[in-house]
Amino acid sequence: MSDDTATTPAPEDAPAEEAARDEVREAHLASITESLGDAVVASLVQPGRDLQVRVTTEAWPEAARTVRHRLGARYFCFLSAIDWMTSPFGRSMDAEVDRVLGAGDDEGADAEAAGETAADGDASGILQGVCGGDTRFQVFARVAHVGEPGHHWGITLRADVPEDTLAIGSWTGTYAGADWHEREAWEMFGISFLGHPGLRHLYLPSGFEGHPLRKDFPLLARHVKPWPGIVDVEPMPTDDGDGEGGDDSAGSDTGGAA
Repeated sequence: MSDDTATTPAPEDAPAEEAARDEVREAHLASITESLGDAVVASLVQPGRDLQVRVTTEAWPEAARTVRHRLGARYFCFLSAIDWMTSPFGRSMDAEVDRVLGAGDDEGADAEAAGETAADGDASGILQGVCGGDTRFQVFARVAHVGEPGHHWGITLRADVPEDTLAIGSWTGTYAGADWHEREAWEMFGISFLGHPGLRHLYLPSGFEGHPLRKDFPLLARHVKPWPGIVDVEPMPTDDGDGEGGDDSAGSDTGGAA
């Protein structure tokens, strides 16, 4: 009798498993999968937080129509791109204080070594994040359902951008707000959005060469002069003797000048 009791799972284990589920987001994922089928490449439900879905390149415009018209996610938050390549410049792109703090740290040393490896042309320096990926560049966008108290939720969608064309369908036909976001991604990453009404510069002059948000774009200002980072931030005033002395010193200088 006691042996049977010992091997029986505790009743409280079941509620713990249920708490780790998110039925609302799981239902949204099922609806997207039903609509797009095999075009859903990967997904991740983060209970109580988010739903991440990666679709094929070809299904990217259809994914926008699905989440807006089928799920009711009419609020467009943003659209952007990611360059998953490791910077070939290593830690030279970081602040001087980062190099100082990381000098005696094993993790910092590993990052330094990884940067040097990438600079030597190691093609394995690409590691995608949530839901994975097969290409260097990805586009991602977030939309949400708002307006009903207690029923706010959002979805983050992703898709790989083919490296041979660097082109993907536009969302502007479904979400008009994607217009400027796609222009920015085109300008900063060099990704073309097929069907966009007018890809043109937002920030850079028309003759500018290169795409500043690519990892292999050299920010010359950071190479000519070390990037200061937080070094230029002045210390906050304190209540100790040094802080009071500084105030007195300032007062005496003023008096002398008068």
